[in-house]
Amino acid sequence: MVVLLALVASALWLVRTSYEARRLYAAIEQSRVEERSLEVEYKRLDAERRAQATHLRVERMAREKLQMRTASPAVTVYVTDSSASGVRR
Repeated sequence: MVVLLALVASALWLVRTSYEARRLYAAIEQSRVEERSLEVEYKRLDAERRAQATHLRVERMAREKLQMRTASPAVTVYVTDSSASGVRR
């Protein structure tokens, strides 16, 4: 009777362990699928970021949206501090 009880307990433990192993394997596979998806998304976003940050695009946006222009001596204003004296403290 004790051997039969031990056999049933062992069988139940084996079934539970097998189920847990299958569940964990499915979770690992799902994580791998998600990892691949995130890697593809990262590469797409990185390529998009590089395309958006080109020098010509930034310069065009600065001119159009921010109304900026190239600095030249004709448009440069130099500010001097009239309260500053030649003596350092």
